[in-house]
Amino acid sequence: MATPTSQRVGIWVIAIVLVVGTIGSFLLVILSNQNDTTDQAKIQELYTQYQSDMDNQAKQLSKKYYADFNKYSKVPAKFDASVVKKVTTRDLKIGNGVEIKSGTEYSAYYIGWNPKGVIFDQSIENGALKTPIAGGSLITGWEEGVKGMKIGGIREISIPSDKAYGKTGSGENIPPNTPIKFVVMVIPKVEEVAMPQELIDYYQSQQYDT
Repeated sequence: MATPTSQRVGIWVIAIVLVVGTIGSFLLVILSNQNDTTDQAKIQELYTQYQSDMDNQAKQLSKKYYADFNKYSKVPAKFDASVVKKVTTRDLKIGNGVEIKSGTEYSAYYIGWNPKGVIFDQSIENGALKTPIAGGSLITGWEEGVKGMKIGGIREISIPSDKAYGKTGSGENIPPNTPIKFVVMVIPKVEEVAMPQELIDYYQSQQYDT
């Protein structure tokens, strides 16, 4: 029996709706992927520029401080861990700037090593200085050791384990209960390169998604 015209029309309408719906969903997926690609490209561009700004800042500071600080790159050597019972200091160069006290803002370059003379971290890399670290919120022995320094000064600081990384240690080169030493150069506070808000928002969203 032939299908009535009204039914045929209804069938075609349903078919068209299904086809349009399928195509629409497909287009949405494509557009979504394109948007994701565009967003990722933008994020990568922002990060590349941010990294470039930080590198340029580090290079400018390195030109100013590297030659002076590098003179003390050979100071790290083996030392007797058993004699490091308290924070002690030895000034290698007296600065002529503001004296470091509690709450004084400053930045610093450093070389840190363990009793075997192994450097576990330092600001010198490939014949230049990396971005200096900000003073404050560092290990207790560091904070005690820099007090009394003047900006521009360089000091060797010996730190017992309980004022360093204690019973937990830090990585393979600072086992638990290990005293450490630093050579520290304090300089005027360096303003950090501001991370673009879009990058901050992106990284925060990634944390929430995980």
